[in-house]
Formats: sequence, structure tokens, C-alpha cells
Amino acid sequence: MLELVINSFRESAEVKLAFIETYAERLLEVGKIVANALREGNKVLLFGNGGSAADAQHIAAEIVGRFKKERKAMPAVALTTDTSILTSLGNDYGFETIFERQIEALCMPGDVAIGITTSGNSENVIRGLKKAHDLGATTIALTGRDGGRVLDVAHYCFVVPSYDTARIQECHITIGHVICEILEQYL
Repeated sequence: MLELVINSFRESAEVKLAFIETYAERLLEVGKIVANALREGNKVLLFGNGGSAADAQHIAAEIVGRFKKERKAMPAVALTTDTSILTSLGNDYGFETIFERQIEALCMPGDVAIGITTSGNSENVIRGLKKAHDLGATTIALTGRDGGRVLDVAHYCFVVPSYDTARIQECHITIGHVICEILEQYL
């Protein structure tokens, strides 16, 4: 069992190191884009399913509250939290529309939409990102494995080099934390 513990931490570290070898400059670029959008009075909309929904909520909370610095609140919304909206849209229009409809209602040109899907193939995340793109938002996808279909949709894609969902999600939350740290440095 001790080996399992050590290997899990080692794998997580190795995945993150492999990721940042490819994406360090792009992550800085995206962090600045998000910071500029917030500076201009726009908002960040985040969404995903399951653990990715939890990551969307976590990152939104860091943006609205604070990450490391005391600062004014910044606008971010996790589209995964309103059970009445989620269940009514799922019931009336289908689960694949739950983010698309919310994006249609809330997204403005200049906003940033961050869709999180470990497989890159979550239909509701893809549709949400497509709608945000059509409405003039900057779209960012956090994904894993081979990137999936979301690669064809988002302006910026971060593909975690792993097929292990846990390792992908661990890297996704690190990406979110780094974006938050960049925001606080630039704003």
C-alpha cells in the first residue's frame, strides 16, 4: 500500500511536469487574457461534469473570493451550481444543452468561457464552448487523453498528457490555480 501512495504522487508530479514542458508559455498567455477580460469588466464562466464541475466551482470561488492576495472581488460564475436551472434544462431540452443555454443567457462578447472535460468529448461542454465562441467570448478547454472533439471548438486547449482521470483532474486544478495567481499579479 505504501508503494501505491508513493506511485500516485510520483505519477501526478510527472504528468504535471510533462504538461508544463509543453504549455508554460501558453498558460501565461491565457492567464493574461483572463486578467485583461476581467480588467475590462467582463466575467469568467466555467463548466464541466462530475469532478470537472467541482473544479469549475473551485476556480470560480478563487476568482470571486481571493486566491493568495487581498483584492476586490472579480466576476466568475460556475454554471454547475444551480440545480433548478440544471434540472429544468436537462428535463426540457436535454442534458447536452445545460451549459449551452446558460451561456446563451449570460455570456457577452469579451467574456471568457472555460470548459473542463477530461475526455474532451463531453457533448454539453462542447456545445457550451461553441455557443460562447459564437457570442464573442474567448474559449478555453481543459482536457486530457488525446484532447477529444473539444480541440476543434476552443480558442485555447490545454491537453493533459494522461489517460488517468485522477491525474488529469489534478493537473486541471493546478492550471486553475496558476491562472488565479497570474490574475492576481496582473490586476
